[in-house]
Amino acid sequence: MLLIPPPKLRSDILEGMAEEIFRYAAYPTDSQLDQAAEALINVHPCLREKGTRTGHEGWKHYLKIKMANFRSKLSKIGHPEITVNSLRNKCEGRGKAASNIKKPKKAEVNFLPCLPRGETADSMEKERIALLTEVKKNNNEAVIKEKMHLTFSYRRQELVEDLPMVSDLQSRWPALFTVNEINAEFMRITTVPLLSKFFAQLDKYTADLQKVFSSKGGASGQKISRIMTVADKCGDIHIKRDCVIQSLCVYFNEDMTTVVKEFEDSNPKEAEARISETTLGLFVIRKEGAGAEEEPSDVGVVIEGVTLLENLKSISFGLVILFGLIYALNLSYPQGLKFTFEFFQKVLMNLDGSKLSPKVQALKIKMFQ
Repeated sequence: MLLIPPPKLRSDILEGMAEEIFRYAAYPTDSQLDQAAEALINVHPCLREKGTRTGHEGWKHYLKIKMANFRSKLSKIGHPEITVNSLRNKCEGRGKAASNIKKPKKAEVNFLPCLPRGETADSMEKERIALLTEVKKNNNEAVIKEKMHLTFSYRRQELVEDLPMVSDLQSRWPALFTVNEINAEFMRITTVPLLSKFFAQLDKYTADLQKVFSSKGGASGQKISRIMTVADKCGDIHIKRDCVIQSLCVYFNEDMTTVVKEFEDSNPKEAEARISETTLGLFVIRKEGAGAEEEPSDVGVVIEGVTLLENLKSISFGLVILFGLIYALNLSYPQGLKFTFEFFQKVLMNLDGSKLSPKVQALKIKMFQ
């Protein structure tokens, strides 16, 4: 039997759903609301609506309104993920409700969390200052990790609300700019491990990618063939991963040199000058005359002209760390490699993997044919 719930019962149902949805997404997409409404009538078939194509279109409409009302309530009590988008916090000249909305755009689960219970901004600032002292001590990774976890919400509010320069972040949060902490921060934001999952998935799909690359024709196909020849000749797993990612860029018609800048160690002054002009990317130092089949002398990450990490294992490792930093610092993907980074996020890491651009979707279909 179908139930036509009275307004009070319907409101209570929607209120409970809104609270549960907010745990996962403060600003759910249209497809997510559709999934929630469908789940409601699947669990409670008596709530199915007559006269609609799907049986839940009305519930979806009510949910959209209820989520907006629920966000308004949270805004009044000062929930950070909502108040950051209130009109009083907009920049001058952007005083419109839909302007510059700060919300998850790369499947972040913990985009702007509340401070831990019982903590205030002042107490968190004391923890941050104490963390500066702990960073200077040797063999202190456990304490640093604990304090970085405790101050995560305070750090995210500073990043998202204030949009500080990277040089300021490096002086305020020096512990963040290490491989271990970037991996841990990515886990806090997405609940997914970065390094282990990325390389496991890349190695898993390498054979499928090679199959697709081999069918590519034209100038791009020839270029990919030359790159993969290096991978076939070299037994080093790092070089092979570098070649696969480089081939992926060529397949998407993207230029890897827009993000990865290579220099020879014979001219360090030129390298330093070019690195200081880099907005976001990697620098790779090679011995004079060395080829792509040899490991580079140094690989580092640069953002806003500031060298954040050095002595990374390979180009592929550097790109993964850059990918993690983009999440940790709430940055956008580099425009020159936007499809490559989308592949990293949605195919390799399976973060928001149901919504792909046509280019990435076409590659994914070919991979699994």
